Amino acid sequence: MVHFVGAGCGAKDLITIRGAKLLGEADVIIYAGSLVNPALLEYAKEGCEIHNSALMTLEQVIEVIKKAENSGKTTVRLHTGDSSIYGAVREQFDELDKLGIEYDVCPGVSAFCGAAASLRTEYTLPDVSQTVIITRMEGRTPLPEKEKTRYLASHGATMVLFLSTGLLEDLEKELIEGGYSPDTPAAIVYKASWPEEKIFRCSISELARTARENNVTKTALIVVGRFLGDKYDRSKLYDPGFTTEFREAEK
Repeated sequence: MVHFVGAGCGAKDLITIRGAKLLGEADVIIYAGSLVNPALLEYAKEGCEIHNSALMTLEQVIEVIKKAENSGKTTVRLHTGDSSIYGAVREQFDELDKLGIEYDVCPGVSAFCGAAASLRTEYTLPDVSQTVIITRMEGRTPLPEKEKTRYLASHGATMVLFLSTGLLEDLEKELIEGGYSPDTPAAIVYKASWPEEKIFRCSISELARTARENNVTKTALIVVGRFLGDKYDRSKLYDPGFTTEFREAEK
């Protein structure tokens, strides 16, 4: 059996209870060493076989899993954050399906949730933004034409960009050409929830300079939008003049 486990956004204790349990029971762990906090490997039992997938190809990962399955061992494939976002798991699922190897998925706390917690903010503020766009800048992995950053930016919604820290000059241009004003609030969240976490607040037009001055080149999320500002409407849910299923509006 193979368990795909989301490691969470970084901190060792932000993995789910189920995820920690599966790590502790695994005979083999294959972890995304370039992104996963190595402190999570402390959950592994003594004698567990550990592989760093940053040094491996898909074929090598599958070979390790096949070997474990043939020996009756349990494997945990440990991915950063939640594996459903930029986790490259679909290709692994398809290979395991071909081989008839059973697997399941344990979700994790995505880095975009960890970044919001670290910023102590809410992505969806009334009258500011009710939509969160999770995307990335185009690099070696191309974007579908309709998902180019400038087109997504035209909505003016909250945006969270993964895998884009090395492309900030281009990102600034795309966001502004798409419709955001240069002074739109932004933040660079480096290693959200890790012990070495750093947060840099700026505007869209200052993203590249801010990253450069603080030597941030990777492992950071870029968040953009007016939700980082001070103006928003109060929620109707807790408004004393608003009736809900559970209480009547005050008169």
